[in-house]
Amino acid sequence: MSLDYLEFEKPIAELQEKIAELQRVSSAGELNLGAEISRLRAKNLRLTKEIFAKLGAWQITQIARHPLRPYTLDYIERIVVDFQELHGDRMYSDDGAIVAGLGWIDGHRIAIVGHQKGRDTKQRTRRNFGMARPEGYRKAQRIMRLAERFSLPVVTFIDTPGAYPGVGAEERGQSQAIAQSIEVMATLKTPIISVVIGEGGSGGALAIGVCDKLLMLKYSTYAVISPEGCASILWKSADKAAEAAEAMGVTTRELSKFGLVDEVIAEPLGGAHRDYDETARSVKDKIVDALREFENVDNEQLLENRYARLMSFGKFELKA
Repeated sequence: MSLDYLEFEKPIAELQEKIAELQRVSSAGELNLGAEISRLRAKNLRLTKEIFAKLGAWQITQIARHPLRPYTLDYIERIVVDFQELHGDRMYSDDGAIVAGLGWIDGHRIAIVGHQKGRDTKQRTRRNFGMARPEGYRKAQRIMRLAERFSLPVVTFIDTPGAYPGVGAEERGQSQAIAQSIEVMATLKTPIISVVIGEGGSGGALAIGVCDKLLMLKYSTYAVISPEGCASILWKSADKAAEAAEAMGVTTRELSKFGLVDEVIAEPLGGAHRDYDETARSVKDKIVDALREFENVDNEQLLENRYARLMSFGKFELKA
């Protein structure tokens, strides 16, 4: 699989290209280049570690948006047993930007809700680039209420630039659907575990992100608006997106300082797209740990803890 290197990864890509060329020559039997290939591989590993040790917020944002990054269905395929997808909001239609259903993780029966982007043009159109419409969030609410009815924990996978802002979505009550989702999750009498696997953008992410435990992959982001949107408002130019990303504190490093993230999940060197299986195993382990953590918590205590968690976010000072 082509790794589709990002701009800041060009030195890695160039070195990888040299390694590939030497492998082609060596496999043709013309020369034995094993020692040189090993040397370049070691150099490539060192270079990758150096680059990824000092990533800025904008570079991490690019990784979070990487077109080959694993999406919700990729995780479901690897960590969920007997997944049964459920469709439709029983009001308007089925929204492909939201995947929802029931399944098993390590013996735990759960309900799953997640954003889904597409790999190619056809899929991206069907999934609307992971930007859900009102019917998507109403589908999510339906599945969550079903989970509450049968005492199933809810696991959500967050990966969206934001809720779809189109005219049709607004006409069908986009803001109301998001508000209702937040209300449903705030009062749901069953554990909720949310995992940010890519972009956590604006209300579109928050609509399935009110939870008892928030997990984030190391190179994912979470913010009230995209860096480009913030730059367009503050500097009247999306070209300032990199500066906006730094100022907004969209990365796990910054969010952890403010206690907004409960746990950061490690990714393979180079990002989750370098190894789907390893990333999925790490995500599964953290989800299973969280499910066990809430096994013996009664509903009343669960709601009290959730309320206290939400109220702990942010600080303000009253000045005379």
